[in-house]
Amino acid sequence: MTTESQPGLRERAVASLTAARTRTAALTDAVTDADLTAQHSPLMSPLVWDLAHIGNQEELWLLRRVAGRESLRPDIDPLYDAFEHPRAERPKLPLLGPQEARRYAAEVRGRVFDLLESTALEGSPLLDDGFAFGMIAQHEQQHDETMLITHQLRRGAPVLGAPDPDGPYDPPTASEVLVPAGPFMMGTSTEPWSLDNERPAHQRETAAFWMDTLPVTNAAYRAFIADGGYHEPRWWAAAGWEQIRRHSIEAPLFWQREGGVWLRRRFGVIEPVPDEEPVLHVSWYEADAYARWAGRRLPTETEWEKAARFDPATGRSTRYPWGDADPTAQHANLGQRHLRPSRAGSYPAGASPLGVRQLIGDVWEWTASDFLPYPGFRAFPYREYSEVFFGPEHKVLRGGSFAVDPVACRGTFRNWDLPVRRQIFSGFRTARDA
Repeated sequence: MTTESQPGLRERAVASLTAARTRTAALTDAVTDADLTAQHSPLMSPLVWDLAHIGNQEELWLLRRVAGRESLRPDIDPLYDAFEHPRAERPKLPLLGPQEARRYAAEVRGRVFDLLESTALEGSPLLDDGFAFGMIAQHEQQHDETMLITHQLRRGAPVLGAPDPDGPYDPPTASEVLVPAGPFMMGTSTEPWSLDNERPAHQRETAAFWMDTLPVTNAAYRAFIADGGYHEPRWWAAAGWEQIRRHSIEAPLFWQREGGVWLRRRFGVIEPVPDEEPVLHVSWYEADAYARWAGRRLPTETEWEKAARFDPATGRSTRYPWGDADPTAQHANLGQRHLRPSRAGSYPAGASPLGVRQLIGDVWEWTASDFLPYPGFRAFPYREYSEVFFGPEHKVLRGGSFAVDPVACRGTFRNWDLPVRRQIFSGFRTARDA
C-alpha cells in the first residue's frame, strides 16, 4: 500500500509523537530537578533517565536506522541501554542532567519531524505504514506510564492533578458472561503499528467458559482480606505464599488500615479505598489467590482475548471490544485523562459483543498465561522487545490501564511482567469453566 493511498498516515504519526511528548513534558516538568534525578524506588529508574532514554531510542531508530545519519551523542548510548544497566544501578551512572536531557530529546524530535516530512512511508518493513514512527510513539507512551508509576511511588506532596472519571455509568445486571466454545482468530497480521508479539493472526479454540462481566472491585477484594485470605496458605501458589510471608504483605500495595478503615495513597493523596473501583496494585500471586478463594480462576490469555474481540454474530475478531473504531472517552478510561480507574460498571459503549465490560482501560488485567510467542512469531525489529522475555518467568497482562495511551492499547496488545510486581497499574477479573 502506498503512502498516497493512506490519507492521514503522516498526520497520525505527527499527532501520536506530539501527544507522547506533551505527556512526557507534563510528567517531568511537574517535579523539581532534585526529584528528577532521585531514585524514588529501586524498582524504577530516575525520571531523568527515562527522559533521555526516550530521546536516545528515537534517535537510534528514526535518525540512525531509518535515515542513516550519524549519532548525535554516541557517548551516551551505553548509559541508556535498558539491558546494560539494571534500574537499581542507573542513579550511579553519569547521566545527562535535566536541562541537558530536555535539550537532547528536543533536538532529536526536531530532526525527526523534518525526516517525517520528507520520507516516504513505504519501501521497507520499518517504513511501511509508518511503523517505525508508530513504534517510537508507543515506546514513549510506555515510558510515560513507567514514569507515572514512579510518580505513584514518589513520596511528598501531590504534584499531578486530573479530574475524577466522569464517563457513562450503567452497571450490568449479570455478574458473568458465557463465552461459547469454538474457534476464533487471535492476534493480528493487519494492524499497522502492532508489535511483534501480537503477530501473526492465528486460529485458537476454546471450550465454553464464564467470564466476569467487570473487573474485581475493591469491595470484593476486601472481602477476601476480611476472610483471612492473606493468612491461609491453601489459596496461594507456593512462590506467592513465600513472597507475602517474607514481606509481610496483607493488602494491595499502597493500602493501609487505620481505625478500622482501609485507606490508600494515590499520587500523594491519602483517601479511603473506594468500594466500586477495580482493585489496583495487586500482584499475579494476589490475583490468583483471590480467584482460588472465590472458587474461580484467572482467565487464560486466549480466553481474555476471545471475550474481548470475538463477535459471534459475524465470527470475526474486532480491533477493540466495541468494534474497529479507535477508542473515545465514551469507550474507555485511557490516556491519563484521570489518575484513577473508573467505577466498575462504567462505559457501557465499550462492551464486547458478548457483553463483557471495561476490558480496555482502567486496570491492566492479569491472566493465567505465561508470556510465550505465537505460532509463526518473528522478532521485529529487535529481539529485545519481546523474544528475550518469553518463558514462564513472566505472566501476561491484557487490556491497558488508565495510564495507557490509546496508541499503545488495542485488543491484541500484550503486556507482561513478573508475577511479584505490584507497583504497576494492575488488577484482574476471574473466570470459570462452563
